[in-house]
Amino acid sequence: MSGLSGLSGLPGKRGKRGKRAFDLLAGGALLLLAGPLLAALAVAVRLDSRGPAWFRQRRVGLGGRPFTIIKFRTMRHGSTYLGTGLETSRDDFRITRVGRFLRNLRLDELPQLINVLQGSMSLVGPRPLLPEFLPYYSSRDRRRLEVPPGMTGWQQVSGAARHSWRERVDLDIWYVDHHSLGLDLRILWLTVGVLLRADTVYAPDGSQRSGVPDAYAELQRHGASESEES
Repeated sequence: MSGLSGLSGLPGKRGKRGKRAFDLLAGGALLLLAGPLLAALAVAVRLDSRGPAWFRQRRVGLGGRPFTIIKFRTMRHGSTYLGTGLETSRDDFRITRVGRFLRNLRLDELPQLINVLQGSMSLVGPRPLLPEFLPYYSSRDRRRLEVPPGMTGWQQVSGAARHSWRERVDLDIWYVDHHSLGLDLRILWLTVGVLLRADTVYAPDGSQRSGVPDAYAELQRHGASESEES
């Protein structure tokens, strides 16, 4: 795919190898440093509510291939399809006390360092979204799948949940077309500030709809309207 040719500012396979080497070195170092924190957070999740510390979920990766993402569990165990289902919000009743803390600081994403070392994710790239949304992608939307998904990305440091779906896709495609090792380092640096501010986890109205394709959202609205009329 065309978006893969610019990785690390080098053509083709050299660029991909460079990005992968950086992910292994930096990701491995971060996992070692974060080990004690990961252990402490896992204990906190288990003590706060019933269920496992880890949450595993299928996501869409490079080229549309599915993989299993690893996160800290932030919701009540088994509540994925309750309430608003695949959409979450700031006041979602399913979010646990510890889960709210983890989400606000994005610490629930830390276990994805394991995904990075496994090769299903990169440190930097478009965020991986749910496979249920893939049929609602336009051909342009699919361009965000031309590079490996990341723990953080250009869209995340440029407003994150404050964006519409179209704005998210525009930013993801910009990254696909311009990615380089230098840009990845810049994004990682900017991510530190995003974590400290914690003001882009949710949109101003408390939603996280930037990760939901417009076509899927429209279908959900149409279904809700029909239900009210009946």
